[in-house]
Amino acid sequence: MDITLDRLFLRIGGFELRANCRLESNRAFALIGPSGEGKTTLLQAIAGFLSPVSGRIEFGGRDFTNIRPSERPTTILFQEHNLFPHVSVYNNAALGVRTDLRLSKVQRHHVISVLDRVGLSGLRDRMPGELSGGQRQRVALARALLRSQPVLLLDEPFAALGPGLRKEMLDLVAEIRAEYIITLVMVTHEPADALRIADYTLLICKGRVSPPSDTQEFFAHPSVELKSYLGL
Repeated sequence: MDITLDRLFLRIGGFELRANCRLESNRAFALIGPSGEGKTTLLQAIAGFLSPVSGRIEFGGRDFTNIRPSERPTTILFQEHNLFPHVSVYNNAALGVRTDLRLSKVQRHHVISVLDRVGLSGLRDRMPGELSGGQRQRVALARALLRSQPVLLLDEPFAALGPGLRKEMLDLVAEIRAEYIITLVMVTHEPADALRIADYTLLICKGRVSPPSDTQEFFAHPSVELKSYLGL
């Protein structure tokens, strides 16, 4: 599902951010730029947690600007995985299907299938406190996938993981994105993350969001603003 940010203007206190671009359907996008420049702010607006001052947010050509988060075709995954500590891996994931956990036989099999897909086979009865950081993020990813929304928003969910595990999780997300045909938008500070997973990259700097650029070209021929951010 494509995302259109039509002359979008966001304001939080004295901070302002403007965006006017389209993110193509079923592609992966990275949002990169200095800290405090609005990457998470833009993600929150797309998800519906922040209302714009003006402009529109469209999904698939339909205006969702004033639609509440629960009714948008989006799922957001944060760095804080937000698992319930006294609920099993299976039930934490199943909350993505129904919050009352009253699942049909077909739905239960689907939960098991997705948990297996993210590498949690055999851990369904564990509690989050018994898992590693990477395993907890896999549970959160499974729950996000089980919501079955066409747009997945990632707010640096793997930033706290070590380099090896971080790459493993990014590769898993890339595989799942293609498999489930999802439009992915990921906030990151790391050029390596963007190069690993994103078809296109957008720079957020000085209150503006750049149009999407092919990720390889974006870093091969950096703009003045990107050079400044990268310290080149």
